[in-house]
Amino acid sequence: MRQPTRLAILLAFAALYLIWGSTYLGIRLAIDSIPPFLMAGSRYFTAGLILYGIARARGATRPPAATWRSSLIVGGFLLLGGNGGVTVSEKYIDTGLAAVIVATVPIYIVLLSWASGSAPRPNVPVLLGLAGGFLGVGILMARSLHFSTNETRHPGVGMLILLFASLLWSIGSLYSRGAKNADSPFIAAGQQMICGGVLLLLAGFITREQFHPDSVTAHSIWAWIYLVLIGAIIGFTAYIYLLRHCDPAKVATYAYVNPIVAVILGALFAGEHLTSRTIVAAALIIGSVAIVITTQQLRPKSVPPVSAALAEAD
Repeated sequence: MRQPTRLAILLAFAALYLIWGSTYLGIRLAIDSIPPFLMAGSRYFTAGLILYGIARARGATRPPAATWRSSLIVGGFLLLGGNGGVTVSEKYIDTGLAAVIVATVPIYIVLLSWASGSAPRPNVPVLLGLAGGFLGVGILMARSLHFSTNETRHPGVGMLILLFASLLWSIGSLYSRGAKNADSPFIAAGQQMICGGVLLLLAGFITREQFHPDSVTAHSIWAWIYLVLIGAIIGFTAYIYLLRHCDPAKVATYAYVNPIVAVILGALFAGEHLTSRTIVAAALIIGSVAIVITTQQLRPKSVPPVSAALAEAD
């Protein structure tokens, strides 16, 4: 295998950090005039078809029929439940705050792995990281769980949606470890995006989302195109490239860099304001996730690291 250049590695990391961190802002702009489920569904279905088609054109073999079943399950948890929840939640909360809450996924994965018996009991550093993460979430939600009809965004609703979406994403990530997937990671990703996209579109039809093409704004269209071509396809390709050439612990740093990027972009381009409460909570959550990922990577190799379950389909 040809060894990657230092420049290629740096560019891939830049893509991973900036592109995935920017998808929260992209989602916010896209759903300004496109209903959430229909936006996410069309985005993933289109990206999946493109990625699947490119992989097949480059010589990847047709995947076994059994892989479509696992792709449907993974797509349901990761894309319908996970990213669908993120997309809907941004109707209620700021993009930076959404990214901070999604950063709790590694914490969920550690707890679920322990509960299912696939990983040993967390050690003291990990337990401290888990406690810090939950404390950060508590700080964020302390003054947000109220549902006054005088408010327009209801941040408490958005946070609850995101916490549940992060749980579903974590369950799907753990399931995908042992699921039967296509040999080509790009074929597998395309299958999952296609299946998840169909499920998201069905959710949009079931919830009777109203789509009016004449009312779609230019910035929503450009945001949708960005999410398909840049966020889903280029971002995922960079992730796969890094997993093949770098330590998974280093690749997993996106889990706590993306929220920082999302917060900055939200403040610069969406007029979002950081409060002292958000800054403290974000520091606790991101710091805790860093502790969890780093500590898990130091375990014996027989124990799967939490970063192995953090494949992004955003």
